[in-house]
Amino acid sequence: DEIAQKLKITKGTVYEMIKRGDLDAHKIGKHLRISSSQFEIYLLKSKGYGNNYEANIISKEDEKIANINSVNIFVNTDLKGQAKISIRPEDIILSKGILVSSARNVHKGRVTDIILDGSTSKVVLDIGISIVALITRKSLIEMNIEKGIELFAIFKTMSVKVYK
Repeated sequence: DEIAQKLKITKGTVYEMIKRGDLDAHKIGKHLRISSSQFEIYLLKSKGYGNNYEANIISKEDEKIANINSVNIFVNTDLKGQAKISIRPEDIILSKGILVSSARNVHKGRVTDIILDGSTSKVVLDIGISIVALITRKSLIEMNIEKGIELFAIFKTMSVKVYK
């Protein structure tokens, strides 16, 4: 019922989506349940998001890495081989230097574009792949971000969604 309400569709349509494989669900007893992460993955697949990539998931020294065109992104998943990953632009921190933090993903890149939208700004960096970070216009101004400068894109392993 909750998913049907959120998507503004009927409960029957939700069951059809599960049957087609569009929406993952799991059984608890006789009931179907959809976790928040299953719903979020459905939204990623259907609506699209910034920062969607085809990746090869590999294991290296007890860590999982999504390799995209020689860019390695640390991920938390049980999946192996070909998969898709997504990183929400608002989960990416931009920095002019390396921060000491728990974030495993720290990628140096060059600003290739800035898209202004009201009080927010999308900053596009080339880190070997194009990645978009969403920041406030105030942060853009205070950090003096402009095309061509080098920045670090920083995000946690847990911020990377991995799905088939």
